[in-house]
Amino acid sequence: MYRIGQEEIDAVARAILSRDFFKINGSGQEVLRFEEEWKAFTGEDYALLMTSGYAALASALIGMGIGPGDEVIVPAYTYIATALAVLEVGAIPVIADTDETLTLSAEDTERKITPRTKAIIPVHIQGFPSDMDGLKSVAARHGVKILEDACQSAGGTYHGQPLGSIGDAGAFSFNYFKIITSGEGGALTTNDRTIYERALIYHDASAVAFFGSQLDGISEPLFGGREYRVSDLTGAILREQLRRLPSLRADLKRIQRELADRIGGTLTVAPSHDFEGDTGTTLALRFGSEAETRRFTARCAERGIGLTVPIDTGKHVYTNWTQVMEKRGALHPLMDPYKMEANRGASCDYTPDMCRKALDLLARTAYLAISPDWTEADVGHVADVLLGRK
Repeated sequence: MYRIGQEEIDAVARAILSRDFFKINGSGQEVLRFEEEWKAFTGEDYALLMTSGYAALASALIGMGIGPGDEVIVPAYTYIATALAVLEVGAIPVIADTDETLTLSAEDTERKITPRTKAIIPVHIQGFPSDMDGLKSVAARHGVKILEDACQSAGGTYHGQPLGSIGDAGAFSFNYFKIITSGEGGALTTNDRTIYERALIYHDASAVAFFGSQLDGISEPLFGGREYRVSDLTGAILREQLRRLPSLRADLKRIQRELADRIGGTLTVAPSHDFEGDTGTTLALRFGSEAETRRFTARCAERGIGLTVPIDTGKHVYTNWTQVMEKRGALHPLMDPYKMEANRGASCDYTPDMCRKALDLLARTAYLAISPDWTEADVGHVADVLLGRK
């Protein structure tokens, strides 16, 4: 969480005092208004606010018609939720390597495509834009969908286009650790009417037909789904958080850029598909070996500046996706995609060393988390520590 304050408190109080803060109401309509504002912010035709980024990913996959018998390509470096969302819909996650930016490699993605492949999920990890031109080209050649996992990249862009609005659908997260937050929360965006209608039904299956007029104009038939609906308390917080996002992103980017400029002649800033478009939450440094990376981060830590080596980030690295690597996609065997007859022969021969490039890069990279509230003196101090002047 970066910035939150009285405005969010007042918004929640407004919703509570209305005594009418179920999602469908005749008072504040905070969820519906946030969806309209998020559509305007991302430039998409449709938006659904729900409980998490995971919920948005799964709902989008359902919207794309993906299920048993299908494969979905995910990157080796992303939070496990990306892969678990594929399993939720009964499909098989296929793990592809990263490129030098630690985002999904278009080259390895194309190598991993089979006749079963129905979608690609590029992840804008740490707010770093994926190679969307390359991935769109691959998707077009093979006739597969693109679902952008923009859970860590709200406010970022790729060549001027908002992240999450470039593929067939986008998924965002608003949990406590994200750029804007409601504690928990997520959103799906798309310009595809069919994806939207199916996701609407799936994310609120037990109530969407009962409350309000949510099915007006919907042509997709009702089917069983999940319950990912949120209340107006979430919508009220996020409306205020969205108002903060432009200035928050501007401050993050300004500080990240200044630090990169100060150290660029001495340290290596990791490559990016669009450095100006990334969210500015993280400055990624690249070293020649893991040992060099460890020495650098230890020296900085001794001087009060903590950096993260992403190979250490647990469930963000595919080798630590226990449920996936051990092929336990559900508790009940008949619900487990790995045991479904439709998935027999799918590409799931996972091994710990199957994405060696990602593992190598993750061990040779150090992340500096940027604070949007650092002063000029703070930036100077951090730069001096990074450069070994202090």
